[in-house]
Amino acid sequence: MQALLRNITPTRAAVGVLIIAFATIVGAWIFEYFGYAPCDLCLKQRWAYYAGVPLAALAALAAANAVSGTRPLLWLLALIFVGSSIFGVYHAGVEWGFWPGPAGCTGTSMPTVSNMNDFMKQLQTTRVVRCDEVALRIFGVSLAGWNAVLSAGMATLAFMGARARAA
Repeated sequence: MQALLRNITPTRAAVGVLIIAFATIVGAWIFEYFGYAPCDLCLKQRWAYYAGVPLAALAALAAANAVSGTRPLLWLLALIFVGSSIFGVYHAGVEWGFWPGPAGCTGTSMPTVSNMNDFMKQLQTTRVVRCDEVALRIFGVSLAGWNAVLSAGMATLAFMGARARAA
């Protein structure tokens, strides 16, 4: 383990975060393609990846070319994925019933219609994916839980890369 930790460089950390983040978001899109519709919290958890993937690519390019802005980019990546991990824990806690989630996707919402015909049309077109119901568990962990784990790993990797010496 120590040999692995000694071999962490800013370039390797940035490339590692890039690969993990890209594979994770592509995996989410694949699950969605096969019918696992994301809830509102799932979609919000993706924001970290939409920011993190291009940022990690930029950090990898900067590190590979010995540009001075690499460490701040890695620190920013670490912060983004710490936040993503916390958000994943929050969402997993909503799924397990540890705390309430947002009313928009865990509670019942009052329809905003003026008559029964509008209400019936709204029922036919509205598809609500609840944030407190798990669509899929992998090894007993929901996708929100996996987001927490993977994000914590990427935050750690980015942090280690920011503190490491360049190769």
